[in-house]
Amino acid sequence: MKNKTKIIFIIWCAVTMMSVTGCMVGPKFAAPKTDAPDQFRYDVVVGDSTINTEWFELMNDPILTELIKTAINNNKNVLMAASRIEQSRAFLGFTKADMLPSIGYAGSTDFSNFNQNTGTKTDFEMYSAGASLSWEIDFWGKFRRGNEAARAELVADEFAQHWIILNLMAEVATNYFALVDFDRRLAISERTLESRNASMDIIYQRFEKGIAPELDYNQAQIQQAIAAQAVPFFKRQVAIAENSLSILLGQNPGEITRKDLGVGHIVEMDIPVGLPSDILIRRPDVQEAMQTLKAQNARIGVAQAMRFPSISLTGLLGAVSNDLTTIGDNGAIYQVSGGLLGPIFQFGKNKRRVEIEKEKTNQMRLNYEQTVLTTFQEVENALVSVATYNMEYEAINNQQKAAENAARLSSQRYDGGVTSYLEVLDSERTLFQSELSASEVNKQKLEAYINLYKALGGGWIIPDELKEE
Repeated sequence: MKNKTKIIFIIWCAVTMMSVTGCMVGPKFAAPKTDAPDQFRYDVVVGDSTINTEWFELMNDPILTELIKTAINNNKNVLMAASRIEQSRAFLGFTKADMLPSIGYAGSTDFSNFNQNTGTKTDFEMYSAGASLSWEIDFWGKFRRGNEAARAELVADEFAQHWIILNLMAEVATNYFALVDFDRRLAISERTLESRNASMDIIYQRFEKGIAPELDYNQAQIQQAIAAQAVPFFKRQVAIAENSLSILLGQNPGEITRKDLGVGHIVEMDIPVGLPSDILIRRPDVQEAMQTLKAQNARIGVAQAMRFPSISLTGLLGAVSNDLTTIGDNGAIYQVSGGLLGPIFQFGKNKRRVEIEKEKTNQMRLNYEQTVLTTFQEVENALVSVATYNMEYEAINNQQKAAENAARLSSQRYDGGVTSYLEVLDSERTLFQSELSASEVNKQKLEAYINLYKALGGGWIIPDELKEE
């Protein structure tokens, strides 16, 4: 009995060594090389990028900061991404189990009036109980490659969550500034409507007295109606923006607390972008694409291992007796066996399986390269947006100042009988549009900075870091 135990132990050790040191088929993963530019065209700040993870605090709006933290904690897409990470972590444990033996137990009892062993008609009963072991040896690395793929998928899901958080933060900020902009344009429209109501009353009194022609009164009515139409339009936009922002916060549609930052609230920051190759490391979506490629590359090894024979080991240890009370008296029974099972002719099925995984890997490589190109494009677009919105806002600000002065002078000239009412109308129309445009350009410039941080891969935070205390 001792010799048999030693033999089983030796077989066990040999099989374990085979599973650990056996060859592992399939290509080793190598990160694809990228043709990154030396620098970005519109990067005018020299130095490495130092992206503040809580960049939104630079906007000097504590309400926005709290909204972003609330969104990260409650947004459904972020929560789903966290769930996918836990799913991938569980799947990784699931695949690891394939590398270990499967141990089970079994028991049975038989009653019969016919003994098959003697061929006679007699009462017969048999009891058995034991433990079983089965183990497919990972000699070709099929399970190790599967484990490698599952681990890469887990890392990819973690980067996917970071990318979702980064986009969420940018989307919350963008919607918040859009909401503030609609508030501002609504206020401009209401103020303009109030002014035009007063002007229309004055023109009507002049018309009634025969001082002003009916055309002037009609023109005043038109301008009053234009301002009146803008008020409900921007009220609608405010409500829609509030509803959109509420959903991002993981809440039912409703009112959003905010403050007016003022038209002149322009974030002036010189952001050192850094090297394009460094950005690829910071961008979660690029890293996600890399890990997805790594996982798919490992599946080639799984497919190739399936072309080779599988080596398995099975064992049984138990007891058998025809009397339940003496089932342990006869000593233990055992059985150890090894098996070899492999394909011979399957008409190219296994070969095609490998080809399928290779093509999928090629697709993932192309997906990674496309993600890299998109990254460079987004950074370039964000840089040129920041640069040009600076100039655009300066121009629209000058236009607004000139329009304010022109409207004031035109009103004085009309009251003095020097010019017609058409000049006044034209000046007021220009002022109204320039005020609305200044507010919109202000919002667009803020969005440009948000998009730049997002394009640089800055600003994503692990949810645990922003949980409310």
